[in-house]
Amino acid sequence: MFYRSNSDGNGGETTWCFSQVKGTLEDDVTEADLISCVEFNHDGELLATGDKGGRVVIFQRDPASKQCVPKKGEYNVYSTFQSHEPEFDYLKSLEIEEKINKIRWLKRKNQAHFLLSTNDKTIKLWKVSERDKRVTGYNTREEGGRPRDPARVTQLRVPTVRPADLMVEASPRRIFANAHTYHINSISLNSDQETYLSADDLRINLWHLEITDQSFNIVDIKPANMEELTEVITAAEFHPTECNLFVYSSSKGTIRLCDMRAAALCDRHAKLFEEPEDPHARSFFSEIISSISDVKLSNSGRYMMSRDYLGLKVWDLRMETKPVETYPVHEYLRSKLCSLYENDCIFDKFECCWSGDDQRLMTGSYNGFFRIFERSGGGGGGGGRRGELTLEASREAAARPRQPLRARRVATTAKRKKDEISVDCLDFNKKILHTAWHPHESVIAVAATNNLFLFQDKF
Repeated sequence: MFYRSNSDGNGGETTWCFSQVKGTLEDDVTEADLISCVEFNHDGELLATGDKGGRVVIFQRDPASKQCVPKKGEYNVYSTFQSHEPEFDYLKSLEIEEKINKIRWLKRKNQAHFLLSTNDKTIKLWKVSERDKRVTGYNTREEGGRPRDPARVTQLRVPTVRPADLMVEASPRRIFANAHTYHINSISLNSDQETYLSADDLRINLWHLEITDQSFNIVDIKPANMEELTEVITAAEFHPTECNLFVYSSSKGTIRLCDMRAAALCDRHAKLFEEPEDPHARSFFSEIISSISDVKLSNSGRYMMSRDYLGLKVWDLRMETKPVETYPVHEYLRSKLCSLYENDCIFDKFECCWSGDDQRLMTGSYNGFFRIFERSGGGGGGGGRRGELTLEASREAAARPRQPLRARRVATTAKRKKDEISVDCLDFNKKILHTAWHPHESVIAVAATNNLFLFQDKF
């Protein structure tokens, strides 16, 4: 069996290298500039980011970078547009932020690209298209667009199409609003490319992409008496190939698999994935750290990954009783939970993602660190891990383009080795919450505050 290690085991150099950073590396960062989501499209040619200011920035793969051997993961700005504006709900006297919570790409069917973006309340379908030609020689209006006096039209002309500078236009094609009482935390496209789901704290709705004024409520966990509320929905996603299946996670650390063929309202799940809690390890923080912040089905559709505060778990959809793989992300923070609770970091919601071949996992941590885990050769039989790696998205990495990154290590004991960083020295303001993996190549995108870092595996 082919094997390679991600590092030398002592925090040495890896095969990963820095490719690009987008955004200014200045210390003065406004809240609106913070990146709130990252998403590659289905072929990896485009990469979209959303920020807290309601803007969507789309990057396009540099054509020259694909011709290199090995290929380079380099992207250029393709389009920037304002997706959402701040609103005010007068009935509830509530401000609605413009922050982009999620972006999801539709599979390409023609020359244009389509994507869904959402803030807390409103989902929009955007069309992104190119225009590199212009029509000249109109009879009824001037070249500037002003209507022409009919008395001045002395001869008829045939309009002609001429080349023009490339323009990328983003226009809203559909607006899906007024269907969620609570904040939208997830949107997910169905494999049929006709429907999608949106989830908030207590409900999941099913939409058709062509119908904006009607959605179907497929999950409702709101109790008759809100005082009896014990859990909320934290994430939801459709199965990648089975259009009738979807999963959703909860703040209680459970994941439910639902089948829409069983009933119109999926109030009864087909499967419940839950790991029994060790009563000896229970503490005041147990319920908080067991809340699942993200759930992602593998590209093959057989496995599912969930992220809680301290680690990653991989589940086999055919086995509900326990995860087949468990990966501690920052177990060294368990002794710091009290201070993390006081500064609200314990409520941070980390996302996770699969590599295109489902053999590697990625998620974020603090201090600009993000973790990559290489799964066992069989892809989830519970076997030994082939490697785990901690990398850093930092200015230091940006200063060494295409140079191998050094694996970072955190000292878990009082004795600190060379090249290790103490737990007490971690910067909890540098959070890596949002990451994305190219669907076909070893190119990853990592959002660090207002910067988008791109890395690639030289191997």
